[in-house]
Amino acid sequence: MKRLEQRVAIVTGGASGIGKAIAALFAAEGASVAIWDWNEERGEAAAAELNGKFYQVNTADFAMVEAAAQKTNEDFGRIDILINNAGILRDATLMKITAEQWQQVIDVNLTGVFNCTKAVAPFMVAKGYGRIVNASSVVGLYGNFGQTNYVATKAGVIGMTKVWARELGRKGITVNAIAPGFIGTEMITSMPEKVIQMMNDKTPLGRIGTPEEVAKAYLFLASEDASYVSGAVLSVDGGVSI
Repeated sequence: MKRLEQRVAIVTGGASGIGKAIAALFAAEGASVAIWDWNEERGEAAAAELNGKFYQVNTADFAMVEAAAQKTNEDFGRIDILINNAGILRDATLMKITAEQWQQVIDVNLTGVFNCTKAVAPFMVAKGYGRIVNASSVVGLYGNFGQTNYVATKAGVIGMTKVWARELGRKGITVNAIAPGFIGTEMITSMPEKVIQMMNDKTPLGRIGTPEEVAKAYLFLASEDASYVSGAVLSVDGGVSI
């Protein structure tokens, strides 16, 4: 039997990268997938490919998120799984970062996760079941040069994950986070070869990971295999955080 048979999953940022890999694996495992993304062209293409449904959502806009949650529940009849994957980068050192760069990343990576969970959780509570998995990062655990804004959001996501695991557990909902390391998304693979080699050298397994390898960790936490796992932060990083 497929591991997500008859489940309905929302994947934010599901039109590309790790999000698309998650959506594809979930669909293969029997889930009905709702892709929430701002990129309409990629989102529609991904939804068509996976026999899912696309919703154009700016996760930083609570009214838009709330409307999308309502529509998703109406379209599918339930919401079982929420994958808070959407995120952006605006890297700069403390001395160079602008107030706008700070706020843009906070709005999407932190407030966006709050907005989606706030809007979706009531539907899970009503059913007495839910799986929420949030995208953090190894930098949220250990920091990283030039990423004040990104690190702040990814550390904040870990904190929110632990709070929600405490609050929602008695409602039948588990809440966990994934902390990926260097993963071969378009953003990484388009970097200069010497930068990729540096990432390989820093990783004990000697290579960057694939979006599909990260997606498998999301599948575990979204499935019944992880029914007694909540409040956890699972590093998927090839050992880079050791």
